[in-house]
Amino acid sequence: MKAIVLHQYGGPEQLRYEDTERPEYGDYEVLVKVKATSVNPIDFKLRSGAAKARIPLELPAILGRDLAGEVVETGRSVTGFSKGMRVMALANGTYAEYTVAKAHVLALIPSALDFERAAALPLVVTTGAQLIERAVKPQRGQTILVTGALGGVARVAIHVARKHGVRVFAGVRGTEKDQAAQLAVDGVVAIDSEEEIAHLHGLDAIADTVGGTTIQRLLKSIRPGGVLGSVLGVPEGAQNYNIRVEPIMAVPDASRLSQLAEDFARGEFSIPIARIMKLQEAPEAQRLAEKGNVGGKIILIP
Repeated sequence: MKAIVLHQYGGPEQLRYEDTERPEYGDYEVLVKVKATSVNPIDFKLRSGAAKARIPLELPAILGRDLAGEVVETGRSVTGFSKGMRVMALANGTYAEYTVAKAHVLALIPSALDFERAAALPLVVTTGAQLIERAVKPQRGQTILVTGALGGVARVAIHVARKHGVRVFAGVRGTEKDQAAQLAVDGVVAIDSEEEIAHLHGLDAIADTVGGTTIQRLLKSIRPGGVLGSVLGVPEGAQNYNIRVEPIMAVPDASRLSQLAEDFARGEFSIPIARIMKLQEAPEAQRLAEKGNVGGKIILIP
């Protein structure tokens, strides 16, 4: 099969489109023909070596976390899946024509979704939901700020928080306020403006997807005993505040993925797709994504 193979850490040029062996599957696993995958920040952090301290790779490696495809074969202990079923998952090794996934991480793709839109969902949907439900754990009527609100993870976090009856503010750059006003939120805050940050106080929680100096400036906006949920680890200086800090790393949850994919199919929230590219264009796709301001997900088609 064809795949994008990383032989050594480095820039996008280290991603090679080449022939490799089709993966073997075990008793509880499913062989899936990849119809679409997408580029996520973790992909280029793994490629560059920036994430190797917490997620070391065994090189050569095939990257990719988002899976949308068709079942080809199943292990002898697998039930509920058969050849030709359209499935999606937060998986591994999806920059390839075929990949293997544990049966319990697979969810059926809603009939209203094509493979390209389904491929935009698994990592951001799972991360956004777990940022709210496992890290922040909000109570109905509370007020939270979601940073980086136009990003995929944050869009899901906003949707999930509102489903829990939470008052949600979207945190974005000042130049993005008009665009963010289209989100289903209770207000929009320019989190690169000290003046607007100064008016933020008594938040029950922040769900952070930005990190860096931005979240450090926002910590004072959380009430004593409040919560900072983060997908970027514990920010410097957080220990100086009387708050609970809950960093999370997404783990597969097929049931929640299925539920939220149905919400997405009904138009309850959106994940913009900026470009659809061929799998062999993965180096350029990662280069574009790493540069930022693409305007949505980049989908790769084997």
